[in-house]
Amino acid sequence: MDTLQIDDLQFEVRRSARRRSLEITVDRGGELILSVPTDCPDERLQDFVRRKRMWIYQQLARKAATSAAVRPKEFVDGEGFAYLGRSYRLRLVPPGESTAAVKLVGGRFVMPSTFAPEGRMHLIRWYTDRARPWLAHKVKAYSARMEVDPTGVRVQDLGYHWGSCGKGDWLYFHWKTILLPAPIVEYIVVHEMAHLHEPHHTPAFWRRVERAMPDHERRRVWLEGHGLEVEGLKED
Repeated sequence: MDTLQIDDLQFEVRRSARRRSLEITVDRGGELILSVPTDCPDERLQDFVRRKRMWIYQQLARKAATSAAVRPKEFVDGEGFAYLGRSYRLRLVPPGESTAAVKLVGGRFVMPSTFAPEGRMHLIRWYTDRARPWLAHKVKAYSARMEVDPTGVRVQDLGYHWGSCGKGDWLYFHWKTILLPAPIVEYIVVHEMAHLHEPHHTPAFWRRVERAMPDHERRRVWLEGHGLEVEGLKED
């Protein structure tokens, strides 16, 4: 992986023959990404970073504050929970009115009140069960374009990563991907499928992503700017 260290700041350098300008972004977990033209000399990168140093620190501080300020969800009537980019209100019902721990009915999540104390566990299980076939369908839809045939899809908690590739060409996705808008989830799918060809974010990697998804840059920027907004199901 191409990296650049400037004092206490470390960047992942992404080079692209299509890029004409330099850009710094702060990824979901606070990682710094420097997108540059393929032939950009290191001296120019270092000068650019030093000129942007104050802005970088401001963005890191904002990211940290946003993460800390996300309110954990409460399993009470009217609380909103995301699913494929939309927010659905929770409706608690009396025991016996529903046999399922979680259902999505009439534009609302429905949960028996007796399940509310462990609501987080039940909702994560619901998300995971819905994410697995949804993601598998998207993987199949992009397989020909990406020229890969993954072994399968697994959904679990991946910490600060939206997805990853495992041994044997397995694709792993965070269960929280299913909270994001569908076009953004598709970008994550294409991104991870490209890693089956290219393990690092090389120019060849980004060319492969672009061939399958020409507007990937717009989706990536959205994810980096809004990804933290789905963190409301963290532990208290």
